[in-house]
Amino acid sequence: MRLVQFTDTHLFGGRGGALRGVDTLATLQQVLTHAAPVVQAADAILVTGDLVQDDPGGYPLFREIFARLDKPVWCLPGNHDIPDAMQRALSGRPFQYCGQVDRNGWRIVLLDSFLEGSAGGRLPPHELQRLENALASAADHDALVCVHHQPVPMQSRWLDALGLENAAEFLAIIDRYPKSVRGVLWGHVHQSYDGERNGVRLMATPSTCAQFRPRSDDFAIDERPPAYRSIQLLPQGRIETEITWVF
Repeated sequence: MRLVQFTDTHLFGGRGGALRGVDTLATLQQVLTHAAPVVQAADAILVTGDLVQDDPGGYPLFREIFARLDKPVWCLPGNHDIPDAMQRALSGRPFQYCGQVDRNGWRIVLLDSFLEGSAGGRLPPHELQRLENALASAADHDALVCVHHQPVPMQSRWLDALGLENAAEFLAIIDRYPKSVRGVLWGHVHQSYDGERNGVRLMATPSTCAQFRPRSDDFAIDERPPAYRSIQLLPQGRIETEITWVF
């Protein structure tokens, strides 16, 4: 199965909205133009949070742009999203809000780590239970778990204060299913990360707009350009993936 991940699009209701001086719609369109051949070959698109920048008016624009790609679009919310408005705006095909998808021997689990009033995130009890249930019943599937907030440290003091608050609970569930979980994928951190923990691939993807400087104690913008991630989910739980920077 071939997937393309876009994350942290930070759209506004009006065209020309800027985040830290970056026109987020313009950079998204630039990224999608560059990624067009990859999207065409993909089975689905993943968008892992912060679709908008605290502006529910950005969802109709997001829907218009991504519906044109003629692919399933699997979405989950980030801290700058408005979950109720997001769910209403993205109801119906080709969009799916959270939940799970089974395809080609893989189970994709999409989690909601939105925490009201916080830039950090937390998986509430019902989401942790949903993850547990999804993995417990995935005996015949390899699993890719997707969430917005990072569940492991990024070695960045300010950013690590805004990660997944109950990461230990989340990782404890992941650890209980070593034969199923092959990868964990997230957004939020506006930078690339590719690591491994207990045999599970850990991946973060840069934003389609501005990036954060890696390993910075204090908030800082990086000079790296927008990016996206292509993913191949292969037999025997193998994952091949690549970040593409759009210069």
